[in-house]
Amino acid sequence: MERWDQLNRFFNHTGVKLTFGLNALFGRNESQTEKGLWIGDWQPQNTRDFMQYTISKGYKVDSYEFGNQLSGSGMGAKVDAKQYGKDVIVLKNLVKELYAHPETQPKVLGPGGFYEEKWFNTFLEVSGHGIVDGLTHHIYNLGPGDDPNMMNKILDPSYLNQVSQTYKGVSDVVNKFRPQLGAWVSESGGALNGGSKDVSRTFADGFWYLDQMGMASTYDQKVFCRQALIGGNYGLLNATTFVPNPDYYGALLWHRLMGSTVLAVTKESDPNLRVYAHCAKKKPGVSLIFINLSKDRSFNITLSNAKPGDAGKPNYEFVGKQNREEYHLRALTGDIKDDIVCLKDVPMVQTDSEDIPAMDPNLVDASTPISIAAQSIAYVTIRDFEAPACV
Repeated sequence: MERWDQLNRFFNHTGVKLTFGLNALFGRNESQTEKGLWIGDWQPQNTRDFMQYTISKGYKVDSYEFGNQLSGSGMGAKVDAKQYGKDVIVLKNLVKELYAHPETQPKVLGPGGFYEEKWFNTFLEVSGHGIVDGLTHHIYNLGPGDDPNMMNKILDPSYLNQVSQTYKGVSDVVNKFRPQLGAWVSESGGALNGGSKDVSRTFADGFWYLDQMGMASTYDQKVFCRQALIGGNYGLLNATTFVPNPDYYGALLWHRLMGSTVLAVTKESDPNLRVYAHCAKKKPGVSLIFINLSKDRSFNITLSNAKPGDAGKPNYEFVGKQNREEYHLRALTGDIKDDIVCLKDVPMVQTDSEDIPAMDPNLVDASTPISIAAQSIAYVTIRDFEAPACV
């Protein structure tokens, strides 16, 4: 509880919205007949004690997530979907009992594991409507962190596309059962088992990471939780010095520029160019992210728009009148295995006072094409692009 008190001081300073993951194996026993399967009812006393202490201290918890990687085949342990569905009802009733006021009642999330169609469907059928507020799942589409082929996976657009089948499956389950908060990626670190010691802290890691956030958004995933702020090789901060890794800066620009309304994008170009578009976080306009996986090809891009009433098909070239706001990210030396990222050719390192450096855009003549260098990432905000969804 002393550690929990310390954490809450940190949360209060930073204003986070907190999801707390609960131990869903408490009180169970491992099966004698099936390896990895844990059986019996979940025992909520430990969770009850924890919640009562949390309430007594006035600590704010936005949501409680039930378990960690116990769905489907599990990761070292698994629980049957019907049993898990019954147990999450117990958790929901406990939350309702202890948090009497609906407006301050934390949400219940689950299952917090890897998607498996039959298991997820059974879990939500058994738990029933209104029990699971948000459907949470984990994404580690790069496989084990010690895979020597890691960099090739990150740079292969067809490999990056494969995980879209998972997002589609989760979306189908959400559309069927309609949990209030939709689907969340509640954990994603790219590579399993702590990340990749050679790749996760480098500029190259941003290719899968920012592509995942773009793809997850197109499948209406409401939240994307990066594993981790700190810890393992996949932390956004260096675990020894706390200095931000390149992915920190990519995530920070996403947070500042990309709004929550997602726009459809079609493109006529090389598959190595990945493009996602949202309404700008600060109105007016749209913000796009361009991810160029190609080692030797740059792109000059023009945009098309659809006239109102034309079924959304882009049918005329868009030429803006206001300067575009462009943020171009590249590796310091041009080697994507660098662990320092440059914005506007300026290395992103903390200031003498340990603050995050200024991250201001280039203002670019709207009549010129958008230029994306080889193996780089760019955010572009266009204030006078007319997207009806963004009004």
